[in-house]
Amino acid sequence: MNIGGLLKSIPPRLNTEWPELDAQLVIAHAMDKPRTWILAHPETRLSAPQLATVESAVARLTAGEPLPYILGHWEFFGHDLTVTPDVLIPRPETELLVEKAIAWLQASPERRTIADVGTGSGAIALTLAMHVPSAYILATDISFAALEVAKHNANKFDVAKRIDFVQCDLLPPHPDPLTTELHFDLICANLPYIPTKTLQELPIYGREPALALDGGEDGLVFIRRLLKIAPEWLAPNGLILLEIEASLGNAAISLAYDSFSEATIHLHQDLTGRDRLLEIQIREP
Repeated sequence: MNIGGLLKSIPPRLNTEWPELDAQLVIAHAMDKPRTWILAHPETRLSAPQLATVESAVARLTAGEPLPYILGHWEFFGHDLTVTPDVLIPRPETELLVEKAIAWLQASPERRTIADVGTGSGAIALTLAMHVPSAYILATDISFAALEVAKHNANKFDVAKRIDFVQCDLLPPHPDPLTTELHFDLICANLPYIPTKTLQELPIYGREPALALDGGEDGLVFIRRLLKIAPEWLAPNGLILLEIEASLGNAAISLAYDSFSEATIHLHQDLTGRDRLLEIQIREP
């Protein structure tokens, strides 16, 4: 069968949000070609192995497996990251955090120490490393498997020498030979923030790692814990950027003020107009 025929036959079989796009990406993956090439060569016939790869991918999609895990990679901030079922799939809303971080770091050349808490695929850490070449980044995760994916991505984009990967719960305990006397100018995190009951009703439940999604009863368990320990880690006049669940803005602000009474705190909205990013800018008295 040729590409054109597949592009007509696959979408009706897919119960996904964007079946036409998913079909294009599956065929491009099987043929190891860019999606634009697929669209420009509808007459090209697939080999038997290529067709088998497409059929396998379609079957997995139909069974509910997320497309990025089938492809083994996904784009974030213009970079093609390796992803596996051990990590959360990078999402466009997290790019807001990265944009704010890059802008702040570029405006403050003396600020170059960063902690990426709960790094997952390493999307935040390696993107900051690529855009701020003089930065030092500590990337942590409780999942060893996730850290292996993050390390792979850091090596893929040649920034591994400027990122230390540490397996721990949020941040390593003081004192630590790696981090003794170290304070961070910027602490950023995309921690699990979906309330447990809400998560269990979502299509992603059971398809992406619950470890990276489940924020406990109120969705704020990990954010609450991080904000409690953040004061001992944050440098004077430092910045904290936390991605949050859209309905938790007011609660997150309240938690921020509990830990940082002398701070300027803002909520930023994502492209859909929903609360998405908590910004805490420390003001020294």
